[in-house]
Amino acid sequence: MNASVISEVIAGVFILIGTLFILFSSFGIIRLPDVYTRSHAATKSTTLGVLCTLLGAFLYFWITDGYISIRLLLGIFFVFLTAPVAGHLICRAAYVTNVEIVRDTAKQRPKAEREH
Repeated sequence: MNASVISEVIAGVFILIGTLFILFSSFGIIRLPDVYTRSHAATKSTTLGVLCTLLGAFLYFWITDGYISIRLLLGIFFVFLTAPVAGHLICRAAYVTNVEIVRDTAKQRPKAEREH
């Protein structure tokens, strides 16, 4: 095995890991009971999946062609920056508009909030 094959395998592993994270995230979005837990599944694991996929593509083009893609780097940066903020804003909007929390999730709320 030469260095080109090894680098392609490494890039492929990153892409495969990213795809698996996105797949597990889609199961979480379908199976989880309320907007808060769905938002958690949609933002945390999907962000990691997209980052791994973009990193794998970046490594592939960088190692095989010697091409450093600024678009992929910017994509990694902006997904890393905006996805958690969007998830937080969705949960905050749901909380402010009094969206119901599933009973099992409500047991885990802080004690000060449960007393009110």
